[in-house]
Amino acid sequence: MTDTAITLTDVTLTYPDGTDRLTALDHVHLHVPGGTIAAITGPSGSGKSSLLAVAATLIRPDSGTVTLATSSGTVDLARLSRREAATVRRDSMGIVFQQPNLIPSLTALEQLEVTAHLGGPKRLSRKETHTRAQQLLEDVGLTPHAHKRPAQLSGGQRQRINIARALMNNPALLVVDEPTSALDSERGTAIIALLTTIAHTHKAATLLVTHDRTHLHHMDAVYTMTDAHLTENSRSTRSHRGDLR
Repeated sequence: MTDTAITLTDVTLTYPDGTDRLTALDHVHLHVPGGTIAAITGPSGSGKSSLLAVAATLIRPDSGTVTLATSSGTVDLARLSRREAATVRRDSMGIVFQQPNLIPSLTALEQLEVTAHLGGPKRLSRKETHTRAQQLLEDVGLTPHAHKRPAQLSGGQRQRINIARALMNNPALLVVDEPTSALDSERGTAIIALLTTIAHTHKAATLLVTHDRTHLHHMDAVYTMTDAHLTENSRSTRSHRGDLR
């Protein structure tokens, strides 16, 4: 059985910039095992979002490999066609954006159930889908709000649904982009605590981009992106739950 992990090896990404090319990722290396969470910080425009987009198969790099290991095998994400990449995102990834983008007419429970109906490596029955959605809402502390619609929930509660929805198909990789940017300090702290717990209990390899440095001591590893280069911070900032070298 293959251990879950995401590995970027010598990844370079450039964008057109007039008659030249702008480098977004410059020979980036990164390895995150399943069950651990790696934070990526850095100034705006440094390449953080590009790194997440490459890991999530939303952009294909110019060169390098992006390897996702799952329970069913290993695949180089950088070599997939658009159709193949869409299938991997659906079956093996969970993506948490800054804004939850929930469907206004659906309850919290239905937000999760509809995700499962879109497909997955193993189609669940209606009963199994309902049971998993209920369990995930319990995991994120929203069981009492299962039948409420987005307008009836706070920003922190909507983000919790966003996280639970991303876990619905049991992803090998969880990609999280600035999950606390629209939240106050107290709700942001609660979301970070939830994400670290989720990464460890659900065994997903988790990439988290954040500008908020107050939560970095909760991470298994912390990286800084500067001018398209990725460097790992001092080991003193991490919790030693995993070796992410």
